[in-house]
Amino acid sequence: MTNRPIGLLAELTYRCPLHCPYCSNPLELAAQRDELTLEDWTRVLSEARELGVMQLHISGGEPLLRRDLASIIAGARKLGLYTNLITSAIGLTPGLLERLKEAGVDHVQISFQATDAVLADRLAGTTSHDRKRAAARDVKTLGLPLTVNVVLHRQNIDQMAAIIELAEELAADRLELANTQYYGWALHNRTALLPTWEQLQRVEPIVRAASARLAGRMQIIYVIPDYYSAYPKPCVGGWGRRQLTVTPRGDVLPCQAAGQFTGLPIENVRQRSLAWIWNDSVMFNRFRGLDWMPEPCRSCPRQQVDFGGCRCQAFQLTGDATATDPVCHLAPQHHLITDALRTANGTTAELPDLVYRRFDSPPSAANEATSERVIVGVARD
Repeated sequence: MTNRPIGLLAELTYRCPLHCPYCSNPLELAAQRDELTLEDWTRVLSEARELGVMQLHISGGEPLLRRDLASIIAGARKLGLYTNLITSAIGLTPGLLERLKEAGVDHVQISFQATDAVLADRLAGTTSHDRKRAAARDVKTLGLPLTVNVVLHRQNIDQMAAIIELAEELAADRLELANTQYYGWALHNRTALLPTWEQLQRVEPIVRAASARLAGRMQIIYVIPDYYSAYPKPCVGGWGRRQLTVTPRGDVLPCQAAGQFTGLPIENVRQRSLAWIWNDSVMFNRFRGLDWMPEPCRSCPRQQVDFGGCRCQAFQLTGDATATDPVCHLAPQHHLITDALRTANGTTAELPDLVYRRFDSPPSAANEATSERVIVGVARD
């Protein structure tokens, strides 16, 4: 058998009460309306466990919008899966949280957009910040482990010290400080989101000092934008090696953003077993191993460290999923990254409007449907 998967990202729905402009979900969300049923998910989780999956990450969109969420979690518990709920916490009432705990949820991760309600609510596109804080306290009251996740970008990264203080106030067990990955809506908004080098230089010592001070009390994970790295990140630990994603309609992907690929057939759990998709499908086997690699990856001593970088990022930026990830400073198309950085670090004028995530509207129409606009955290009529 090929490498056995450890983790499954179950995207139960792409529906969401938030409209974050850095969302990595696909631009065309309406095509995912035909969501898997509870029966479908019960079978998928059973097949995943047989494959070797031990960790279930329940996400979306907003998974709380699924009325059968507790039943899905209960099914995962019966299978012995460790279940992590990734949520905006909108709708996570104390009563619902108790039911989810009884069903078997092991861990809760709550996203925050910023530290103050004004900026946070503007970035989310809806009033949400105070409810998130209340839900985080409820998680700790029930004795569940809590991760606070903040997606960082140009418009909130200067709040770093306050973000760490917020996580401490909420008694978070883990703080994820993950710079935006530029897929989906985030790529569409990249000019307004990509932080400057100066911003990164200011926040790094803050994170380093907090990590040392809070060691043993709160784990801090800090991920810089890979646009500023000399080498690319390994694609989910290597394509088709340890992780897989199931979308709301049942498409199975080696990486969350791989649904955009053209020329590779995408298999669905309604037609194929998870084992067949993992072991035998064209999609999962296309970038396994080293034979597919072009130069300079083929001759690079790091080929089994970063595996040529992110296939989805290579496709999005070059139109060719076999290309070396342009993030790599050795990549033939690295200029695509340096051009973006030059724009980010040279922009002193007003940034473009953020295009907010909408379930029914593609980016071309999204601005017209948005009543609030944000420019560097300042609302504009």
